[in-house]
Amino acid sequence: MIDVLKKWSGNPIPYGQSQGELKFLESLVYYYNKLGFNFIHTANIQVITGGSEAISMAFFATCETGDEVIVFEPFYTNYNSYAAVNQIKLIPVRTYGENGFHLPDKKEIEKKISKKTKAILICNPSNPTGTVYSKEEMETLVDLAKKHNLFLISDEVYREFVYDGKKHVSILDYMKKLPKQTILLDSLSKRYSLCGARLGKLVSLNNDVMAGVLRIAQGRLSSGYVDQKIAEKLTEVAPSYFKEVKKEYQKRRDILYYGLKKIKGVFLEKPEGAFYTIVRLPVKNSEDFCKWLLTDFRLNNETVMFAPAAGFYATPGLGKNEVRIAYVLNIHDLKRSIEILQRALVEY
Repeated sequence: MIDVLKKWSGNPIPYGQSQGELKFLESLVYYYNKLGFNFIHTANIQVITGGSEAISMAFFATCETGDEVIVFEPFYTNYNSYAAVNQIKLIPVRTYGENGFHLPDKKEIEKKISKKTKAILICNPSNPTGTVYSKEEMETLVDLAKKHNLFLISDEVYREFVYDGKKHVSILDYMKKLPKQTILLDSLSKRYSLCGARLGKLVSLNNDVMAGVLRIAQGRLSSGYVDQKIAEKLTEVAPSYFKEVKKEYQKRRDILYYGLKKIKGVFLEKPEGAFYTIVRLPVKNSEDFCKWLLTDFRLNNETVMFAPAAGFYATPGLGKNEVRIAYVLNIHDLKRSIEILQRALVEY
């Protein structure tokens, strides 16, 4: 991919097509077909400027001002931003760390559905919890979407990062069963370590949704032309790449999980996917603790940084003694970070 830039000779750099460059779209079709979803064609894909724009477009395409979308808290904080931009309301359904933040039963979810509800949004595998939803959980959501005529929107940015031999159950597995109501949000950022390329995609079999998001895309002209020319070469990435990346992250996950379990007062369940987890700490206010780590604490001139978890909840008061940890450091630094946290908790 870097070779594409080194050999670049295009001048001037033009606008791309609003839906996406054809060769890039074809490379995405190749990717989904290789996963077994051979019903996905270029017409079912809208190229997006990163996964974040996909969230906003999905909200805009499915909701009107004042409508509601069901989410499961803790959830990716940026859902709040795009809900605000599109003037819709997120309705949280609580999940609990004690069962790995898996979904509550069907009745608990159904209680939150009102006349204003237009969609259910999930992140699978989850940022921030690392939860991977089971086939039974996905079928519960599909049944609810069908019963209440709701859109089911699935953010699957971390699809490849699933551990311990678990199988990722995608919204694509149900797209033919519920073609008008299912929408996939996806991105290249994490899968290929291409965060700065800002390329994502929205996938649906609903022609009206696809026509609507294309009109939005035409209004903002195009996603990056050079980025797409780089990304169309991703078809050449060997399958061994994903195996090695997943193996490395599972190793990091294990080091983090077993290391944290040894620290008195720390609680977490083993994350099943992505590279995040929510951890309960023996502190009253994790935001104060996180600030103190940065301003007051050093161990051999080193400290650690976490995201206070309250920002991942919509319900006030929840997550106050929790943090989100991203295990994106190399193994040596990860082990060191666990040591620093252990010492910091004692001193705090």
